[in-house]
Amino acid sequence: MTTKNQQSILRISLVQPLLVWEDVSANLEMLENMLTGVPEETDLILLPETFSTGFTMQADLFAEEEGQGPAQVWMREIAEKKNATLAGSLIIRAGERIYNRLYWVSPAGVEGHYDKRHLFRMGREDQYFYPGGARKIFTCFAFRIMPQICYDIRFPVFSRNRGDYDILFYAANWPAPRHAVWETLLRARAIENQAFVLGVNRVGRDGERIDHLGGTCAVDPAGNVTRLPDKLPGILNISVDLEEISEFRRKFAAWKDADSFTLEL
Repeated sequence: MTTKNQQSILRISLVQPLLVWEDVSANLEMLENMLTGVPEETDLILLPETFSTGFTMQADLFAEEEGQGPAQVWMREIAEKKNATLAGSLIIRAGERIYNRLYWVSPAGVEGHYDKRHLFRMGREDQYFYPGGARKIFTCFAFRIMPQICYDIRFPVFSRNRGDYDILFYAANWPAPRHAVWETLLRARAIENQAFVLGVNRVGRDGERIDHLGGTCAVDPAGNVTRLPDKLPGILNISVDLEEISEFRRKFAAWKDADSFTLEL
């Protein structure tokens, strides 16, 4: 019999919302209503970047104090209620610094966080947020999962699989004018890293009049894509088989020929 911490099938719900610009309470209410559509057996629920506010640069106004704030409380409550791990990014103040921070929250509470390393200078994110440092790997049953945030996807060295993860997850607020780039890079990251890649994006127009098409999807290690329709809010429910990932890597062992290097941050 397979015990829960050895589970080799992970059931994941990728949530593609229509966010309300800079309205935390409206977004949390909307998302909670959306999550009624998540299957009871779901193990992991993934939300987009800055899901409580949209990708606003009014960081000082909307930052929640670390460990406090309505969105952090909401994440803990939802994870416990759904008996599933929940992940997504928020604007967080830690001391005197503000981060674009992804929280990893299990039914037992916050297990850790990842701070966005690459800040989107074209959107002035680098003027209002502090960059993160090291990569983070979290676990869900037997799966090792590495979260990254939006603009991080353009830097393949930072996401390079060192044999330390099975799933690579991107939480994003990716704009419509570069939608083809989003689709291309998600497939590239899956193929080059021989891992499942999950991309979660929003839809709709934000307060800067920037449109978002969604494109929330799952890409297997061979580059095959399962996706939600563009432009519409929805939930993509998938199952990932750890044994299938291992078998793919065994049969097509390109990882054995990868170049060795050290990443300096």
